[in-house]
Amino acid sequence: MNTAWRITTFAAALAATFGAAYGVGQGVDPVVADSPPKHEDAHTRPAPEHGQGGEHTVHATPPAGGLQISDGGYTLDLRTPRVTAGERAVLRFTVRDTAGRALTAYQREHDKELHLVVASRDLVTYRHLHPTRAADGTWSTPVDLPRAGGYRVFADFTPAKKDARNLTLGADLAASGPYEARPLPPAHTTARVGAYDVTLEGALRPGRASELTLKVSRDGKPVTDLQPYLGAYGHLVALRSGDLAYLHVHPNGEPGDGATEPGPDISFTATAPSSGPYRLFLDFRHEGTVRTAAFTVHAGGAAPAADTPEEHPSDTPEGHEADEHGH
Repeated sequence: MNTAWRITTFAAALAATFGAAYGVGQGVDPVVADSPPKHEDAHTRPAPEHGQGGEHTVHATPPAGGLQISDGGYTLDLRTPRVTAGERAVLRFTVRDTAGRALTAYQREHDKELHLVVASRDLVTYRHLHPTRAADGTWSTPVDLPRAGGYRVFADFTPAKKDARNLTLGADLAASGPYEARPLPPAHTTARVGAYDVTLEGALRPGRASELTLKVSRDGKPVTDLQPYLGAYGHLVALRSGDLAYLHVHPNGEPGDGATEPGPDISFTATAPSSGPYRLFLDFRHEGTVRTAAFTVHAGGAAPAADTPEEHPSDTPEGHEADEHGH
């Protein structure tokens, strides 16, 4: 085989290879991380002129948190990536900067420097924990996870520096032991926690903010003397089923503002980054005890009709004394 023939054959094979790769690239959708849609938002898009039909102001959907272990120059260093189901353990972690230094200065938000949430991948088990920070920046908290399987640990915080933004970093945690998968609980508008019933009004909507109101009653009577918890009359966490994206939910009003009543209604504003099922966890405090009510909702779908309440899941503590210690 002469040199010219070899060059011709190599060029033909190379062209065929690139052609096949191009065909595959054209036929397969790209894999992308969860991020805001790439459209013009209300700050960059010109407002429609008066009289133009069919125009709507477009608002950028805030990115979901907890999907990345690193963001904004900070990394969640989970020092305890594995525990044993049913056994009490101490969870330790550190938040590190790009130089590997442990973060030791935080802004206080909702009465805490850092909020820690642990949830099972099937969103049946939920823990809202209040870790303590050592002088070297290491956080620690006891945890007891009842079931084996995969969990996600969320650290919600804001560094104490000028113009720092709030971050939610996530890391995987494994609980060893016999594993049994559970389906996502069905959607209900009422959750029962002991003698308390919590009713959900409003719908979680993809791509735009919506109001969610939760009404608390006990033995059929409205609770009108809720106690402040984490700077509000309730603390709501929303997680997307599947990847456990963490939604930033904001309470509407706070104790002492002259307008917000201590129950029975607790109001929040939330934006879902996409349609699909989500799990809501409401912490509220009454008579010195914090309780958690859980709901399954479907963003972009019809709200379920009023039905029998979801019984309090056994994997979520029914009540615990309010944690008053500082960080």
